[in-house]
Amino acid sequence: MEDRTAAGRRRTPAATLHTVKPWPTTTFNRIFAPINLLAVLALLYHRATQLFLPPPTATSSQPPIFAITLALLVADLILAFMWATHQALRMNPIRRREKLDKLQNDVVMGSELPGLDVFICTADPYKEPPIRVVNTALSVMAYDYPRDKLSVYLSDDGGSALTLFAFMEAARFARRWLPFCDRNKVVERNPAVFFGSGSRCSDVAGEVEEIQNMYESMKVKVERVLESGKVDEQYLDSPQEREAFEQWKSHDFTKQHHPAVIQVLVESKADKDGDGRTMPNLIYVSREKSNTSPHHFKAGALNVLLRVSATMSNGPIVLAVDCDMYSNDPKTPLRAMCYFCDPNLGPENSAYVQFPQKYHGINKNDIYAGEFQRLFQIQAMGFDGLRGPNHVGTGCFFRRRAFFGPPSSPVTPEIPELQPDRVANKHGSIRSGSVLELAHELAGCNYESQTHWGSKIGYRYGSLVEDLFTGYTLHCEGWRSVFCCPERPAFLGDAPISLLDLLTQQKRWATGVLEIGFSRFTTFTYGLRSSAGFLTCLAYSQYVLWSIWSVPLTIYSFLPQIALLNGIHLFPKATEAWFWLYIFVFVGAYGQDALEFVLVGGTVQRWWSDQRIWLLRGLSSHLFGTVEYFLKFLGIAAGFNVTSKVVDEEQSKRYDQGIFEFGVHSPMFVPPTVAALINLLALVQGLVLVLVGICSGGADVAVDVPVVELLVAGFGVVNSWPIYEAVVLRSDDGRMPLKTTVWSVALALLVYGSGSLLLR
Repeated sequence: MEDRTAAGRRRTPAATLHTVKPWPTTTFNRIFAPINLLAVLALLYHRATQLFLPPPTATSSQPPIFAITLALLVADLILAFMWATHQALRMNPIRRREKLDKLQNDVVMGSELPGLDVFICTADPYKEPPIRVVNTALSVMAYDYPRDKLSVYLSDDGGSALTLFAFMEAARFARRWLPFCDRNKVVERNPAVFFGSGSRCSDVAGEVEEIQNMYESMKVKVERVLESGKVDEQYLDSPQEREAFEQWKSHDFTKQHHPAVIQVLVESKADKDGDGRTMPNLIYVSREKSNTSPHHFKAGALNVLLRVSATMSNGPIVLAVDCDMYSNDPKTPLRAMCYFCDPNLGPENSAYVQFPQKYHGINKNDIYAGEFQRLFQIQAMGFDGLRGPNHVGTGCFFRRRAFFGPPSSPVTPEIPELQPDRVANKHGSIRSGSVLELAHELAGCNYESQTHWGSKIGYRYGSLVEDLFTGYTLHCEGWRSVFCCPERPAFLGDAPISLLDLLTQQKRWATGVLEIGFSRFTTFTYGLRSSAGFLTCLAYSQYVLWSIWSVPLTIYSFLPQIALLNGIHLFPKATEAWFWLYIFVFVGAYGQDALEFVLVGGTVQRWWSDQRIWLLRGLSSHLFGTVEYFLKFLGIAAGFNVTSKVVDEEQSKRYDQGIFEFGVHSPMFVPPTVAALINLLALVQGLVLVLVGICSGGADVAVDVPVVELLVAGFGVVNSWPIYEAVVLRSDDGRMPLKTTVWSVALALLVYGSGSLLLR
């Protein structure tokens, strides 16, 4: 066995390959945290003392008031806990920058860069159009990286002949596209983006037009096949291609039950591009599926790719990227290598380099908070100052060795062919019968039985959010990670442009994090006993309990408003000193949040959209995700939802105009709509009573004005404007469905009536 790291030891870079700077708000965060902590503790003390006060009115009943006050105390305790977890990420946020020139001077590009295996996952050709997956694959195949060290693997979990056909066409097109990008130093190597952006190399305009025609021809062919739902013989050029599709002719071949299908579409050692140069390997993999065997969703698919790639290329570095997240910078692998090759980072402990998820086509105010600035950038920089960022599912370069146990005590795989330091097929062909036979065996649905896959090796099973779980367990094992956020986004993807798609995605996340938080791997026991450290575990606690935001947000969306409707005060009056404590805590939290958002390049308008979606998620996806988790805990299974990447033209137009998309009925729309109606009713009734009281009783009545309750209701009303608009003012197809409106009005009346009966 040859040691692949020998070349790296012969010529190790002498100096650091990146720079590190603290984030500007670090000092402020460290000063403000203890001040705000005292304020939060004082607020909790005030809320606790209210439990023992007499009813606020002579006619009100003690038990309901006690229950409401206790609920508000629970909400405040949860908010205080989540605030504390966030402080761990504010203590040492850092920003890194790579030294690409230094890397190229210190490392011999052709001989010392490690092999790179790229994993792309897709699951449904109708929700994830094959031409978009093809564009992603072409963008990474065209990386500025030695082609003989680059391999691209597609996991098709839908087992679709349509996807395989699309990639056969992509392999043909790549023979022209790759050399064109090299010769003309093309930056946008997603062909759809390049041809759609107006980019034209004027000195080779004829070649550009020719290649664009080739691309459009490929696109039309792929879309026709998708529309027909089958691959006709007329589209296949050789007996080998026809043979590849024979398996789909069996009646037993279904999406959930079929044998493994592995096709080597391009082999680096045998296939050349149009200029006679080496091409990257391109391999299609659809793992075996059985109705009687668990498949572990995306984590299972990625583990199959880890094994199959080990038999063919076994690159020391693995890039995992979603099918809709194309490469936006051909030098991205070199940026990652600045960290893997940096001697000052402790290469033996560096598990992965995480790039942020970025999205194109976001509308001006980002109405759905699709940028996820807080999750993918602000908090990632905070994690980077600890043990490194959490894994966010895509745009992540892994050291293959990290999947095989802790840095100091590796876990030996069940067969030697899977050893992470093994050189695969140095002189042989990846199309050989022995290689393909082993690859099919490793892609079998029962292969992982009685092995460490999913527990100690590979991506970890046990949660729908396999990315968070895997990154968390790697940190607990003693690995570190790095956050890389270059000025030019490394990857760009499609953000959901309908509210339902967004909430469906978020519901899956909300369910998945609870599967970690309430497992034996919880941060409160497993994490604290591990190598991760207290602050890292505290920060991860915010993620694994992400769904509990639904508890305080639901409480504050209804209970103060119900109390206001019944003339009951739950908060201090404006003349009391405690009033200013509540104002300080609210303004401090929101002000600090807005400052962080703006400093990473956001705008005030986008920050407002972000906090509005946070409130809406708490009443919908977080709430339903929590319910789904407990149903699953009771043995009532829920399906895995793939977010659709298909875009409707009218829907896209409304999104560009900043209009919320409801359109179809969903139970997740009901709680936010009920809350919007209750808040509006409470605000209107409260203001009317205040105005009537002032007009009849004079200035003395102003002392008893329930200012905090009115502010809470008013804040809810302002954030609910898109809902009022969708219910009353709009007539387009994206308006609130009548069924949702009827259910919401009925439930709002029920909530109002029930509250009045209990409190009067």
